[in-house]
Amino acid sequence: MASPFTMPPAGFGPGSQPDPDGELQYMAMPSGMRTYSPHIPTAEDQAALVEAIAMLAEMAAAAEVVAQGAPPVEFDLSTLSPAARKVMADALGQGEVSMKIRGLPAVMVQESVFAGVWMLLAAGLDRVEVAPVPTLALSRANLPHRPAIGALAKRIPGLANAPSILTELMDKSRARREGDIAHVINLSLLPHTPADLTWLDDALGEGAVAILSRGYGNCRVTATAQARVWKVQFYNSMDTLILDTFEVTEMPEVALAAAEDLADSATRIRDVIEAIR
Repeated sequence: MASPFTMPPAGFGPGSQPDPDGELQYMAMPSGMRTYSPHIPTAEDQAALVEAIAMLAEMAAAAEVVAQGAPPVEFDLSTLSPAARKVMADALGQGEVSMKIRGLPAVMVQESVFAGVWMLLAAGLDRVEVAPVPTLALSRANLPHRPAIGALAKRIPGLANAPSILTELMDKSRARREGDIAHVINLSLLPHTPADLTWLDDALGEGAVAILSRGYGNCRVTATAQARVWKVQFYNSMDTLILDTFEVTEMPEVALAAAEDLADSATRIRDVIEAIR
C-alpha cells in the first residue's frame, strides 16, 4: 500500500546545492557578553595611590563581612582628594547593573566591576555602598511616580486575564512576609492580550526604581507602585523579549549580589591593591 505521506526528494532544499559564489553564509551568533576583566589603575601622584588604596582595603574588608550577613557599609568618596578620586573611579570601573532611583535627590547607581560594590551619584552625594543591593533601592522602590489604582483602572476593550492577574498580585503583595520565596507570574506562558498589559500598567502604577542588568542580553526590572510588586523582563542579545514576568518580592534576585559574589569581590579588590602597591 502506498504511503499517504510524500517524502521530500533527496538532494533538494537549502544547503543541498553548491553556492555559485563559493562562500557559505552563516547565521550571526549572539554577542555582547560582559565578563569581568581586571583593570589596574595608575597615577603619577603616589600620595593619591596611597589614599585610594587605603579606602579600597576598607571596601574589601566590608565586602567580606557583608557577605557573612553584616549590614551594608558606606564610603564617602567626596572625602578623597581629586587625584585619589580619579584613581578610585579607575579601579572600580563599571559592572553589569545600573539603576535610576527617583526622589529627592534623584540618584544614579552603577555597580562597579566588583559585584556588590555600588557607586551612588546625586546632587551632594558621591559614595560607594557595599551591599547586596543599595539601601535606597529598597526603601524607595514602590514610592509612587504614578500611583497604583488597582481595580479602579478603567476597563478597556480586549481585557482577558488581567483582572485575575491583578487579584493574584494584590493578594500576594498583602500577604508577603520578609524572607518568603518570591512569587512569580510568568506572562510568557500565560494567555493575555495587549489590552491586558495596558490595563495592568495602569492598575499597578509605576514606582521609583528602574534597573538594567546587562549580561548575555539585558534584564529590565521596574518597580510598580504596588508594594513589593516588580516587572521583570528578559531580552536576548538581539533585544527581543524572551521572558516577561511579575515578581512579588522585596527585590528581584537578578538585581542582587549574592554572598558568594561579595566574597569574590573582596578577593578581587585585594588582588588589585597588590598589583598597584
